[in-house]
Amino acid sequence: MGRAGDERMSDEQVLNYPLSRQVALEPPAEWARLREQCPVARVKLPSGDEASLLTRYADVRQVLADPRFGRGTGAPDAARLSESGGVFDNSMATALPQIGEAHQRWRRMISKWFTVKRMAAMRPAIEAMAERLVDEMVERGQPADLRASLGFPLPVWVICDMLGVPDRDRDRFAYWSDTLLNLTRYTRAEVEASQTEFATYMQAHITAKRAEPGEDLLSELITATDTDGDPMPDAVLRATGQGLLVAGHETTANMIGKMAAMLLVDRRRWEQLLADRSLVRSAVEEVLRYDANLGFGMARYLTEEIEVAGTPLPRGTTVVCDMAAANRDETAFDHAGEMDLTRSPNPHLAFGAGPHSCLGQALARTELQAVLEVLLRRVPSLRLAVAGEDLRRVEGLLVTGLQEVPVGW
Repeated sequence: MGRAGDERMSDEQVLNYPLSRQVALEPPAEWARLREQCPVARVKLPSGDEASLLTRYADVRQVLADPRFGRGTGAPDAARLSESGGVFDNSMATALPQIGEAHQRWRRMISKWFTVKRMAAMRPAIEAMAERLVDEMVERGQPADLRASLGFPLPVWVICDMLGVPDRDRDRFAYWSDTLLNLTRYTRAEVEASQTEFATYMQAHITAKRAEPGEDLLSELITATDTDGDPMPDAVLRATGQGLLVAGHETTANMIGKMAAMLLVDRRRWEQLLADRSLVRSAVEEVLRYDANLGFGMARYLTEEIEVAGTPLPRGTTVVCDMAAANRDETAFDHAGEMDLTRSPNPHLAFGAGPHSCLGQALARTELQAVLEVLLRRVPSLRLAVAGEDLRRVEGLLVTGLQEVPVGW
């Protein structure tokens, strides 16, 4: 199901996607009904194009784990997410290999920087930075915005350090990132101008690294070769740097704020962690599963017909896999609508699945665990400074978070 006007399934209701919700931390009312009655639903995207929405755990996992399907960037009948452009509608998207062996070679060149072992070695520095930011937040006084004080600057510092990029440019990164993740917030002219600036910045950075290499990811990628002995072309290097900079801070920055809000909105959760710090690891996994604001989901373009939930989906269909809805599926998780900080195992889909699963998930887990440890230790009296229903969502972007997380202590 691609561009709007497709006559298939025209007798069914078409929902506007992303789905709206009344309360920031709560899921849309339609999730349960869709999983039960309409596991393959027709939706209209912000671009006006139509797609098929999957909300069941098994179906989302089936499509995400299938190595045949990528985002379909460039396919003429692929549904556009946004009318004004964004992450899957620019030169960065077309530069990175999407499927097959080329994609796997690219992942192998990057993934060695995001191993669990490397993240464990980075953790003391991440904790030290988190402690410094928390100390500064406390010194400034309450109420404070935890997202602005900790959630945003920490992941930016980490990914900038890994890439060898100065974090003093973080406000520019934030704007470039937001335009790249655009759904409805920016015009096409704003998106294109911003991405031209971003690409120019990253190319200059790569040129400088080529002249004076450092001990960072980009410096290594400039000289590295894949299994065929080929170096990474500049266009791919540039797109890789841009993609990692965006993915390395935007999603985690949002997740830190959401994690704090979810744990504080019901004080019993925070008290449970204060009483038993060994639950930090499982609590982070449960926060990732329980998060009703993971964002848009993952779009996949079907290069051949498949059957999902008994429904044939033709070649050329764009499928939106809603991982957050899948993570609330009662057939996959007992008491899926409840937050259980001891839940184990917890095979949630917050980082996707299969060949396109999140490269940086070990980094995200390390940052979230480190932040939670530091907050429990340094500000055990932390509390939300507003009612949960007064928290406001970030709107108009592919990645969803809270506009601010007001806290006191």
